[in-house]
Amino acid sequence: MTELAAVKAALKTQAVETPSWAYGNSGTRFKVFAQAGVPRDPFEKLDDAAKVHEFTGVAPTVALHIPWDKVEDYAALAGHAEKRGVRIGAINSNTFQDDDYKLGSICHPDAAVRRKAVGHLLECVDIMDATGSRDLKLWFADGTNYPGQDDVRSRQDRLAEGLAEVYERLGEGQRMLLEYKLFEPAFYTTDVPDWGTAYAHCLKLGEKAQVVVDTGHHAPGTNIEFIVATLLREGKLGGFDFNSRFYADDDLMVGAADPFQLFRIMYEVVRGGGFTSDVAFMLDQCHNIEAKIPAIIRSVMNVQEATAKALLVDAEALSAAQASGDVLGANAVLMDAYDTDVRPLLREVRQEMGLDPDPIAAYRECGWAEKVVAERVGGQQAGWGA
Repeated sequence: MTELAAVKAALKTQAVETPSWAYGNSGTRFKVFAQAGVPRDPFEKLDDAAKVHEFTGVAPTVALHIPWDKVEDYAALAGHAEKRGVRIGAINSNTFQDDDYKLGSICHPDAAVRRKAVGHLLECVDIMDATGSRDLKLWFADGTNYPGQDDVRSRQDRLAEGLAEVYERLGEGQRMLLEYKLFEPAFYTTDVPDWGTAYAHCLKLGEKAQVVVDTGHHAPGTNIEFIVATLLREGKLGGFDFNSRFYADDDLMVGAADPFQLFRIMYEVVRGGGFTSDVAFMLDQCHNIEAKIPAIIRSVMNVQEATAKALLVDAEALSAAQASGDVLGANAVLMDAYDTDVRPLLREVRQEMGLDPDPIAAYRECGWAEKVVAERVGGQQAGWGA
């Protein structure tokens, strides 16, 4: 197989998971902006997600968020997904929107609140069983706003205890993916603020626990690709929440702020074998003012383009330059790959997969947007309150 053929083959196997919540209404702290044709329930979200997969060919799974995507029959929901040509992906928990969680969830000083939070996480594992999902994705808003508000070490003890109980409930082939976030909504301490904290807890829990890297959850200037390389080296990179941000975490489209950073991350993924392992490439975005489905298609394409460039890095030339101390030469090898226009290559890949070479144009021509605007009238649109 030629080098180009190998790159094409790798791109055809890529899978990017889309988030159910990205198809619903979303906004800022000040306003949620409604759009016509937005899904009214998880079944309609899956219908929209199926369109993304239909035109990209590489978005076969959809992450759910509980209770935003709560239904009475999860097996029926999984069956609906299968009929539409997609599958249920990661199950995301929500321990941040109830009044009881004002001072935290599984780190809360009150044992009754901790019990409630752990109960919800166990419910999410039950949903995984019903849908055939592999991954339980955990993000906690837990933290404190003021020095002395709570005991920092005790909160870590509570966190470890809660995670351990949920970990023991995981079944064969299931994983716990622990996400971290530097700040927000807690502004003094966050209980899982960085990859080191998440890694320490996952290491103690065992092989089924791995770290999720959300590309918007770091301090400005953080070398995210170093974190990716380290977690891959340790076998603890479970997946990504791909998005983009300019100042703080704002869940913009992946690659929007710094496409070069996305390329650098994907290079470390390719270099570390993560592209052919169980690393989950998930989007975690909110499309507040742009049309939902075209934005998600564009995001998938952005990940594809960064991946294609990463696969085109001349590994032998880079290794030789690094070994000889050729600083500029080594940098040039990376830049040559990054500067390559991979859009013609990806158009060829899509044509070989039986897809339209221009997914966004194909979607716009298919009439789905007009169809759902006409049909999804009445009822309550899906979304989150702010």
